[in-house]
Amino acid sequence: MLNIGVLAVQGDVSEHVSAVENTFIKLKVQGTAVEVKTAEEISKIDALIIPGGESTAIGKLLVKTKINKEIKRLSGKIPIMGTCAGMVLLAKKVSDGAKEQPLLNLMDIKVKRNAFGRQKESFEAEIDSKLGKIHGVFIRAPVIEAAGDEVEILAEYKGKIVMAKQNKILAAAFHPELTDDVKIYEYFLKLIKN
Repeated sequence: MLNIGVLAVQGDVSEHVSAVENTFIKLKVQGTAVEVKTAEEISKIDALIIPGGESTAIGKLLVKTKINKEIKRLSGKIPIMGTCAGMVLLAKKVSDGAKEQPLLNLMDIKVKRNAFGRQKESFEAEIDSKLGKIHGVFIRAPVIEAAGDEVEILAEYKGKIVMAKQNKILAAAFHPELTDDVKIYEYFLKLIKN
């Protein structure tokens, strides 16, 4: 039985929980999706999702609660997915606002926050990816400006990298939890078996 944790300190947590549950149903897999708020809870999961939200706020809460140390300890042992703000937190570098933005430094990427504009410039688009067509919901979305040699680019939108993977770490600039398409979650769950 799989136990997938969704980091629940800030952001769109319940939507990720629902998406994981829907993926379990579709794949006929026994599992649970749980909200995790402490380092101890995170130590008991098979995979972690870091949701979208406010990247600086989430980052500061991770440091304050020392959850960041537990996530780093588990990196490489369990799959970790970050969406939107979660992608920012996974990065080694942020090109804007780096001084106040705590990072997990887990993925060899350089990220630009709010790359498509502010809240009012939010949009939805079909994206070609290595997983097939994906419907992307972009809300103050970041992009990957640079990626190291070990990073596999999974999707681009208008020449900008919006999804990538490094080992068991998956990062998406958009919000898959806000659509009915569970393709990304299926892909993420396969990383547990690998």
